[in-house]
Amino acid sequence: MKAPLSSSSTSSSGATFCSSISKKARFSPLLLALALFLLCFSFLYGEDLKELLGRQAQVASQLIINSNSSRNNGGDEQPAAPPPEVAEEGKTKRKWHGRLAFALNDDDEDEGCDVFSGSWVRDDAAHYPLYREEDCPYIHPQLTCQAHGRPDTAYQRWRWQPHDCTLPAFDAARVLEALRGKRMLFVGDSLGRGQFASMVCLLQSAIPDAGARSFRMSPDQQHTVFAAGDYNATVEFYWAPFLLESNSDNAVVHRISERMVRRGSIDYHGRHWRGADVIVFNTYLWWCTGLRFRILNRPWESAGTEEAVTWVSTEEAYGMAFRDMLQWVRDNMDLNTTRVFFTSMSPTHQKSQDWGDAPGGNCYNETAMISDPGYWGSDGRRSVMRVIREILDGDGADVPLTFLNVTQLSMYRKDAHTSIHKRQWSQPTAEQLADPKTYADCVHWCLPGLQDTWNELLYSKLFYP
Repeated sequence: MKAPLSSSSTSSSGATFCSSISKKARFSPLLLALALFLLCFSFLYGEDLKELLGRQAQVASQLIINSNSSRNNGGDEQPAAPPPEVAEEGKTKRKWHGRLAFALNDDDEDEGCDVFSGSWVRDDAAHYPLYREEDCPYIHPQLTCQAHGRPDTAYQRWRWQPHDCTLPAFDAARVLEALRGKRMLFVGDSLGRGQFASMVCLLQSAIPDAGARSFRMSPDQQHTVFAAGDYNATVEFYWAPFLLESNSDNAVVHRISERMVRRGSIDYHGRHWRGADVIVFNTYLWWCTGLRFRILNRPWESAGTEEAVTWVSTEEAYGMAFRDMLQWVRDNMDLNTTRVFFTSMSPTHQKSQDWGDAPGGNCYNETAMISDPGYWGSDGRRSVMRVIREILDGDGADVPLTFLNVTQLSMYRKDAHTSIHKRQWSQPTAEQLADPKTYADCVHWCLPGLQDTWNELLYSKLFYP
């Protein structure tokens, strides 16, 4: 029988074995640190890494497809950009596709003409004005320049001529027939009310029987309705200068310096717009009180508390209202049977130095338009126009809104404002009468006049989008 191993022998061989394993399993400190780093990284950022790799694979796949397509086409075409959902995730929506309601042109008809790019042409062939001031009893006294002493009429005799096409002649009977059994609604401020009055004057000429038309205004002057009885059609105006609920919603008393809108309140006014078949929105001038704007985040009872109000940039506030308007359209309008328009910002002419005259003047006594085709007044906030474009090209692309870009063509028309030839809200003082430019209105437009052209463009886009 073999003698048992001695304790010393066992200890020695065990030590040798352990030493051998130790030598075989020893790791470099750098490798150990790297392993620990990878383990922590995968634990913390595994999902983000997975998403990033998946996205890169999708882009790479798209580029491979485009590259193959380019080779098949002789290699002349540049690879296409990644699809919108990759390039602008969460920002770009699929553009609305379909036939617009009321459209008369064929789907394949050339739509390349920009009717908003053109020049003003003098029309002495008795085509303009399209109606006479004295023949339309529906013009607000704020806009009846001839009745309030304006001596010239040249501002009425200009026609807008696009560079690459001709505007179709406004056909009042066609509009009324298209609106049979329907509602056309203008929503916005007093400039929207002027466009509404222009449309009513253009249409009423096709309804010679005064008994077949009516005009009524709500006691608070918020809602005005022109009805064409034989057509069961209405053309309406609703006062909502910010579209959202605001502290300027009183249609009569609304001269408030510290303006404010309530966040998420589009339905406050929007409940009155439901059922309209054609809506024309406008909102701009009321936002221009400075670089920042006040937003109320709670009910009006909290308006006096500091924590209920947020100050944001004017552009951010305007964008909020514009997006809310688009969401209201999505929720309340059948885009296959109705139409929505937005009239761009209407310029003012408050600073004569903008068009090269001596400082201190404005639109008062101006009877000629601005001839510089590149003119842009200092009151025109391009930043607001950019907000609209970014939304319509991004998260608002799914709404088929027709943008009536009347800003540039109106910039030239310093001659077309009401100036002092209007009903005044209060009697001018002796000092004002001695210097009339101090109370000249360089915001609103005489009717007949410029806003009839806005509606000629609306007519063109309604039937020939």
